[in-house]
Amino acid sequence: MMIPAQIAHVVLPCIVAVSIVLMLIRPRGIPEVWWISGGAFILIALRLIPLKLAGQAVAKGSDVYLFLIGMMLLSELAREQGVFDWVASVAVRGANGSCSRLFLLVYVVGTLVTIFMSNDATAVVLTPAILTAVRKARVSPLPYLFVCALIANAASFVLPISNPANLVVFHTGMPPLGTWLADFGVPSLLSIVVTFVVMRLMFRKELCKTIECEVEDTKLSANGKLVLAGLALMIVVLLTASAMKKDLGLPTCLAALVITAVVSIKSKSNPITLAKEVSWGTLLLVAGLFVMVDAVESQGALDLTQRWLAWASSLGQNVGAMVVGFAVGVANNLVNNLPLGLIAGGTIQAAHATGPIANAVLIGVDLGPNLSVTGSLATILWLLALRKDSGGETGEGNLDVSFWQFLKIGAIAMPVALFAALGGAILMQILVGQR
Repeated sequence: MMIPAQIAHVVLPCIVAVSIVLMLIRPRGIPEVWWISGGAFILIALRLIPLKLAGQAVAKGSDVYLFLIGMMLLSELAREQGVFDWVASVAVRGANGSCSRLFLLVYVVGTLVTIFMSNDATAVVLTPAILTAVRKARVSPLPYLFVCALIANAASFVLPISNPANLVVFHTGMPPLGTWLADFGVPSLLSIVVTFVVMRLMFRKELCKTIECEVEDTKLSANGKLVLAGLALMIVVLLTASAMKKDLGLPTCLAALVITAVVSIKSKSNPITLAKEVSWGTLLLVAGLFVMVDAVESQGALDLTQRWLAWASSLGQNVGAMVVGFAVGVANNLVNNLPLGLIAGGTIQAAHATGPIANAVLIGVDLGPNLSVTGSLATILWLLALRKDSGGETGEGNLDVSFWQFLKIGAIAMPVALFAALGGAILMQILVGQR
């Protein structure tokens, strides 16, 4: 079936918009992947995007798929070997009865996991471990769970590997590690610190309390220590690949496969069982998004976004960066950061944008999702993890955080942190320009 060109300009964006909305609201609890992949299939079936172009769009995401496979596999391996439970136990015992100290320790752990294992690992694997730990400590879990949600985005641009969206935005032109750290080191530090201060103030009543009960010390097994060593080795490999301007997907996947093979042989476990726990549907979701974005781009959408970017640039480099960063940050929460990251990345490359404007786009894509639960895939996965683990020993009941409950925190934490991060990025560019 071939739709006339005049109608295609209307039907195509409608199919994409409806698919994204259904992904966000998940009617009848149907997983996000089916709405996006279903929408992509309809686009192909109606010939709104040629089959060849759709295939090229899917192939374009190969580096992202390999990166996600490696990170998800390592996250599951770490979970299976009790690494996250051990980390959570250490954090609770290290708090020495202080809720405020526990809050700080959980924040530090979440930051490190996000930086070196990606924000999805923080949302999917660390969140249940932290929830279990704070329930054993018999304290209100919400402050610590919000840490997992917000730090997953606030620390997600420290390194290229900290967020799959980074690979999406710069998928054909990832900056070398030295350039990345020079551009995003200070902004990401400000994002992390400011988000902590805001959350610490907002949860000050809950954090004035003390932890009354003792928590058992969870021992890390020999295989768990081996996983930690493997993770450290993988981080070195990825940082080396980034410094050499190489793609990160293949090194991540190969390192994960080697580590998994070594641990499986040593523990005499079946790696197939571990592979079954990986969210393979996430890859299909990302592939569907690549198809949708290329379909929208084929209809001239990039012309519109390029004109808007040119208008923002005409305001001046610094003011333009602020406008772009906040516009992208808020837009994440309307369409989710993965499709927005794809469109933003295509716009940056088509417009040959560099400097503060391009940096502001990435900061907005990564940090903007802290506004609401619909902002990023990591935040949606965090919410699903809470729903799955509701109830528990303390009788806290349902921990299904509502849209408005999250927005009350995000409406303060996100704009303040985003302003600080964008200000830091602008300041660094000014200092570099004066040298």
